[in-house]
Amino acid sequence: MTFVVTEACVQCKYTDCVSVCPVECFHEGPNFLVIDPDTCIDCGVCVPECPIGAIYDEADLPPDQLAFIDINARLAAEWPVIVAAGEPLPEAERWAAITDKRALIENPATA
Repeated sequence: MTFVVTEACVQCKYTDCVSVCPVECFHEGPNFLVIDPDTCIDCGVCVPECPIGAIYDEADLPPDQLAFIDINARLAAEWPVIVAAGEPLPEAERWAAITDKRALIENPATA
C-alpha cells in the first residue's frame, strides 16, 4: 500500500506534507502534488499535515478517488521531486472547498 494525493489538492497545492516526508516521495506539478508509490514508505506522517485532507492511505480511498492511484503513479514519473515546502497557490483557500477538480490538473509534460 501507499499514500495517495487526491482531488482536493488540485488548485490548492499546500506543501505542508512535503516538509515532513522522510523519503522525498512528493512530486510537484503546476497545480497539484502527487506521491510516488515506489518511493513512499507508508509512514503516514504526511496525512495529518495536509490542511485540506487531500492525502489518504490507498486502502482508505473514497470510491470516487480511486483513479488517483494511477494519476499519482503516472505523474510522479513525469514531474520533479519537491523537497521543501513552499507557498500554496494564490487562491488555495477558495479552491479547497470546491469538488470535481480532476479535469483541472495541469500537466505540461503531456501538453
